[in-house]
Amino acid sequence: MRQNSVFVIAEAGVNHNGSVYLAKKLIDVAADAGSDAVKFQTFKAKNLVSKNAQKANYQKQTTDVSESQFDMIKKLELNIDMHKELIAYCQEKNIMFLSTPFDHDSIDMLNELGLEIFKIPSGEITNLPYLKYIGSLGKKIILSTGMANLQEVGCALNILVDAGTSKDNITVLHANTMYPTPMEDVNLNAMLTIQREFSVTVGYSDHTLGIEVDIAATAMGASCIEKHFTIDKTMVGPDHKASLDPQELKDMVTAIRNIEKALGSSEKKPSPSESVNIEVARKSIIANRPIKKGEIFNKDNITVKRPGSGISPMKWDEVLGSKANKQYVEDELI
Repeated sequence: MRQNSVFVIAEAGVNHNGSVYLAKKLIDVAADAGSDAVKFQTFKAKNLVSKNAQKANYQKQTTDVSESQFDMIKKLELNIDMHKELIAYCQEKNIMFLSTPFDHDSIDMLNELGLEIFKIPSGEITNLPYLKYIGSLGKKIILSTGMANLQEVGCALNILVDAGTSKDNITVLHANTMYPTPMEDVNLNAMLTIQREFSVTVGYSDHTLGIEVDIAATAMGASCIEKHFTIDKTMVGPDHKASLDPQELKDMVTAIRNIEKALGSSEKKPSPSESVNIEVARKSIIANRPIKKGEIFNKDNITVKRPGSGISPMKWDEVLGSKANKQYVEDELI
């Protein structure tokens, strides 16, 4: 991931609807927006859900209510040839390809394809065999923590580290898995709690509508921002409605980059752009009336006015009581 910069993941997820053509269009959008990575989801439906598993409520509202979760997910699978094609396209577009594996076979496939960063989804944070397996690969890891309490986050981190992953290679994302997430449920301060409690790099995986929370997270110190996006919010599929459209994604990335610049360093000093205003806005000690050579400076014959190119008013006490070494006209700098 980029050093000293917020790593922006444009989450395509399953918004490709099973189409490589749409997946490439999503890559185009992510790259055009200035994202660092575009992320998909890798799974085999038969390894992920049972045929009797129910959909989440938000999925029922955005897809065929009579369709099972298995049938919905099956249509969204990307096979290995599709992955290879998309990885090559990402290289062409100069954007990193990422994908979240949801089962052991998918972990193996992404590892064989050479991915250097593995994204662990919120739903797997309590999956011990899964965590141990990814941890044993020694890759960089981004861990989402939706639905988890602090103890579960700590437990997952310990498993990953014990399996062989350095904690320095783990970024923990605060998250809420409701699509869309109500503002009152974001609890963004928990991101800082995770950072303080475990001394890890933190970020935020966002499912709210709009981009305000992503900007706030950046200002609070997030090193990674992940956000769902789509080509068209009206498309059929589980996540389109809760995703950003192309312009919103571009606006989000622009805002994040601007906040990065605005945060600057912790050193308090005049910026290059405002240094030219010092003489204009600050004041100097000047003659309040004509002053003769040898006259003693006092509160009646000197005052403070702009510009700031003369003796600073901070030396007022030093100037009072001293002798004028020349003649001054009114408003002349001392």
